Amino acid sequence: MDSFEMYKKINHVLLQEENPSEYLNQIKEELKNSPSPLNFIDKLEEIKQEPKYHPEGDVFDHTMLVLDLAAKNKKHSQDERVFMWGALLHDIGKLRTTRVRKGRITSYDHDKVGEEMAQEFLTFFNEEKEFIDKVKAMVRWHMQPLFVIKNLPFKDIEGMKNDIDPKEIYWFSLCDRLGRGGLTEEKIREVENQLELFLQYTMR
Repeated sequence: MDSFEMYKKINHVLLQEENPSEYLNQIKEELKNSPSPLNFIDKLEEIKQEPKYHPEGDVFDHTMLVLDLAAKNKKHSQDERVFMWGALLHDIGKLRTTRVRKGRITSYDHDKVGEEMAQEFLTFFNEEKEFIDKVKAMVRWHMQPLFVIKNLPFKDIEGMKNDIDPKEIYWFSLCDRLGRGGLTEEKIREVENQLELFLQYTMR
C-alpha cells in the first residue's frame, strides 16, 4: 500500500471506526522505516513525556487515547474530519520540541511548531487549503484552555477566535485532557469544570 492509499485508509478509519487506535497500532510497525510522512505515527512512540502529566506513557500512547475519545465526541464538532485529523496531529510538534530540562521533559511551543508540521503533512497529501487551515488551527490552539485557565502569558483569546470557534477547542481539549492515564472521578470533574470556565471566558 503506497502512502496515498494508506492516507485514504487512515482517513476512512478516523471517520468510521469507534476505536481508530486499533488500526493505527496495527500499522505503526509497517511505518517504522517508511519514507512516507505517515511515519510520524511510529515516531511518536519514541517521544517520552513527563510522567506527572502523562502517566499513560509516550506521545503515541497519549495520542491513541485522545483519538478514541475524539471518535466518541466528533459528533459535537462542526467538521468531523477536521476534528479527527486534528486529534491525530495535535502533538506532532513534540517530535521537534521535546527536550529534557533540569531533569524534566518539556515540549515548549509544540503547538506552534505542530501547526507548521501539520501544514507540511497535509500539503504533501494534496489536501485543500480550507481543510489544512482548519486542522492546523486546531493544532495551533489546542493548548489555549490551559493557558487561559491558568492566566499564562501565552494565552491569546482573540488570536484563537480569529482562527477557530472556541467550542471546537473546548470539545477537542476535553479529549486531550481526558486522554491520559490514572484519572480519578474527581480529576475528571475538575477538568470538565475548567473547560466550562474556558468556554465562559472565550464566549464573552
